[in-house]
Amino acid sequence: MPPTDGTPATGPGLRLTVLVGESATWRHRPLYTEIVHRAHAAGLAGASVFRGIEGFGASSMIHTQRLLSLSEDLPVAVVIVDAEAAVRAFLPRIAELTGGRTVTLDACEIVRTGAPGIPEERR
Repeated sequence: MPPTDGTPATGPGLRLTVLVGESATWRHRPLYTEIVHRAHAAGLAGASVFRGIEGFGASSMIHTQRLLSLSEDLPVAVVIVDAEAAVRAFLPRIAELTGGRTVTLDACEIVRTGAPGIPEERR
């Protein structure tokens, strides 16, 4: 529960990042969409998808958004932040989606301001 003096409460968390190509799919839908929907169904605090403007991965091919580029597979990062136990419990739910892809886990500090719309159990 956040302090009553207006100071935000903080606590430890875990950030899960899955790096995929924009054109990657799972059963005819974007892979990043499938990961976000599974995170939502698992009740995680939140997930965001960030589209990169340039990058390369295992293929060593540089993908770019620059004008006149033919790239159609820009890098995409799916980022999920929640309590460590919740994120670790979620990993098996996406194991079939992440094989061969870069997945990172980073310790982070979650700042809870008690904003409207945040369920009490998540504060």
